[in-house]
Amino acid sequence: MKKNDSITPREEDMGKWYSEICLKAELMAYTKVKGFIVYRPYGYAIWENIQKWLDAEFKKTGHQNVYMPLLIPESLLKKEAEHISGFAPECAVVTEGGGKELDEKLYVRPTSETLFCDHFHDILSSYRDLPLKYNQWCSVVRWEKTTRPFLRGSEFLWQEGHTLHRTEAEAREEALKMLEIYNRLGREVLAIPFMTGRKTNREKFAGAEETYTVEALMPDGQALQSGTSHYFGQGFASHYDIKFLDEDNTLKVPYQTSWGVSTRLIGSLIMEHGDDNGLVLPPFIAPIQVVIIPIRPGDDPKVMEVSRHLKETMEAKGLRVLLDDTDKTPGWKYAQYEMKGVPLRIDVGPRDLKDNKVMYVRRFDEKKDFWPLDEQIAQRAFDQMEEITKGMYDKANRYLLSHIIEVHTWDELADVIKNGKGYAKMMWCGDEDCEIKIKQELNATSRCIPFDQVPFMDTDPVCGKKAKYVVLFDRAY
Repeated sequence: MKKNDSITPREEDMGKWYSEICLKAELMAYTKVKGFIVYRPYGYAIWENIQKWLDAEFKKTGHQNVYMPLLIPESLLKKEAEHISGFAPECAVVTEGGGKELDEKLYVRPTSETLFCDHFHDILSSYRDLPLKYNQWCSVVRWEKTTRPFLRGSEFLWQEGHTLHRTEAEAREEALKMLEIYNRLGREVLAIPFMTGRKTNREKFAGAEETYTVEALMPDGQALQSGTSHYFGQGFASHYDIKFLDEDNTLKVPYQTSWGVSTRLIGSLIMEHGDDNGLVLPPFIAPIQVVIIPIRPGDDPKVMEVSRHLKETMEAKGLRVLLDDTDKTPGWKYAQYEMKGVPLRIDVGPRDLKDNKVMYVRRFDEKKDFWPLDEQIAQRAFDQMEEITKGMYDKANRYLLSHIIEVHTWDELADVIKNGKGYAKMMWCGDEDCEIKIKQELNATSRCIPFDQVPFMDTDPVCGKKAKYVVLFDRAY
C-alpha cells in the first residue's frame, strides 16, 4: 500500500501522527477551551458502537441504567476523605450561580461514587432490595494539565457502574465479572488483547480495597490503562451510612463495587491498529463496515445497478454499508476510506463485471481478491467481519506476547523501560519504596499484578528482598 504523504510516519513521531489521524479521519475537533473537544459524527459513532455492545452485556447481567446530577456539593464529597484527596487537584468547582455567590461550593463530577452513595442511603432498607446494580453513561470533568484527544481530556465520556451487595463474596464476584466483560470487549469487539490483573495498593483507585485493570500495550511499548473494576468493600457505605435490615433482623453495611471504561478506548484503537495511511478499525465498531466504489459508472449502466444491489443485500445482512457514488476520483476515495479505517472495500467496475465478478480489499492486511457475483456475496462480506476481527486480534496478540520481557536485574529493567521494549515482567517484594524508586528514576509504574502468577526468581531486583509477586512495569499514557 502506498503511504499517505499527508500523514507524519508513526515511527518518526507517534504523537504528531496520532494528532493528525484524529483530525484527518474526522474523529474530533478542538474547541476554545483546552482539553474539551467536539466528538465529530464519525468519532462519536465509534463510541456509540462500543456503548451498544457494553450496554447489552450489562443488561444481560441485571444492571439498570440511571443518571446522576452533574454537580456534587462539597460537603457530600468530603465525607470520604481518601476519595476526595485523590481527585481534588483535578476538580472544576462552581462558586457562583444565577449571578450570586453560592453558599456551598459545587464540584463538577470527576466521578460519581458520592452521588450514588447518597442515593443508595436513601433507597436501601432491606436485604430484599439487594443487589442494587446500576450503571450510568455520562461525561466527567478532570482538569488535566496535559491533554490529548481521547487519551487524556479535561472532559471525557464514559460509563460508570455502581453496585451494592449483601455479602463480600458476591461483591468480589461482581467486580471480577465486570472485568471479564471488559476483557471480552477487547477480544471480541476491539481486537485488542488486554493484560488483566490487580493494581498494587499504590496504584489502586482512591477509596477502593482492590482495583482490577485491563491494560493495552501500544506500538511504542507504552501501556494504556483501558478499564478498571473496583472492589470497595464496606468503606464508602460506612462513610455514607448505608445500611440494610438483614434476614436476621439486624442492621448491616452492604459491600460495594464500581467499574468503568471511557472514550480512552478510541485512543487505544487509533494507536493499536492504525498505520501510516490512517485508521484501521475493527469491523464491529466501525461506523462504515463496507464501502462500495463504483468505477467509471458512465461506461456501463450495470455498474450502478450492481452497486445498489450489493448495498441492499449487504444491509439486509445487518452490515453498515456506504455506496460512494460521488464524482470524486476512485484514487481520492481509496485514500479517504483508508484514512477512515473502513474494514472492507468493494470495487465495482465495467471490466470486472464482464467476467461477472467484483474486487474486494481488506484494510487491515491489504488483501485483494475477487468474488463472483452470485447470491452468496452478501454472506461472504458478512463472514469477513469475523475473519478480519480475528486477524487483527491475532496480529496485536503476537506483538503483545513478544513484548513481555522478564527482567532479572535493575539494568535489564531500565533497558526495557527506557527503550520502549514493552512490559518489564519483574519479581517484586511488595514494598512501595521499590515502586517509588522505579517511578522516580525510570518514570514507570506498576501496571498490574497478573492473575497468572508464575514466579521466575526469588528476589526483587530493585531492593534484593524476597520477592512476593510477579508484576508488570511500564511507562503509560
